[in-house]
Amino acid sequence: MKGTLYGVGLGPGDPDLITRKAARLIENAEVIAYPTLAGGSSFARAIAAELIPATAQEIVMDVPMSVERGPAQAAYDKGAAEIRAALDAGRDVVALCEGDPFFYGSFMYLFARLRKDYAVEVVPGVTSVTTCAAVSGLPMAARNEVVTILPAPKIAYAGVRQMSDTYPTDIIQGSDTIAIMKLGRHFAAVRAVIKEAGLTEKAVYIERASTPDEVVLPLAQAPEKAPYFSMILIVKGADPWL
Repeated sequence: MKGTLYGVGLGPGDPDLITRKAARLIENAEVIAYPTLAGGSSFARAIAAELIPATAQEIVMDVPMSVERGPAQAAYDKGAAEIRAALDAGRDVVALCEGDPFFYGSFMYLFARLRKDYAVEVVPGVTSVTTCAAVSGLPMAARNEVVTILPAPKIAYAGVRQMSDTYPTDIIQGSDTIAIMKLGRHFAAVRAVIKEAGLTEKAVYIERASTPDEVVLPLAQAPEKAPYFSMILIVKGADPWL
């Protein structure tokens, strides 16, 4: 009998936001797998640390953060091979993923490599987008309002990808609520687009939501630099009930 692979969403950072199902799987895990960032610590493991059994085997995937996809693909290939060995031995594997596994989650790369050969169960997690809405007190959508989620690189590299010069502004103008994720080194470019759209006063900057280092500020008061785990929410509030 082969083992089952569980892709477990951990939420945005606060361990109290781990679901009961995710906590139960982690507490009973024989094998735990998780990514680390270029030789550093693992945010996913840190979220779940108090739940991980001391007896659990840990499969660590050191994933480089670079524009070139080759090194990251190789890291997931190696991790998938180690997970495959455990599954073939009849052991279940719990793969940890910040946020939700299928919402910009690292687990999807393991899922693509292993789903054809093994039973896989995905356990949803609280997303960073809904968490940022909660901590900033911004209801995201009502009735027929449109929500758009944009990765910051999509805005920063719009010209490189031969899109219209007005592409980012058109998307932002055409939505009722916009969440812009993964700011990091693209923060300045994103800020400029929001200013061009005339929406700075409606934009809120959120950094490391739900963690002890959480920051929530109007975009106009945000620092010059932003970490990767940061987001801008723009809620236009066009619906009459607001």
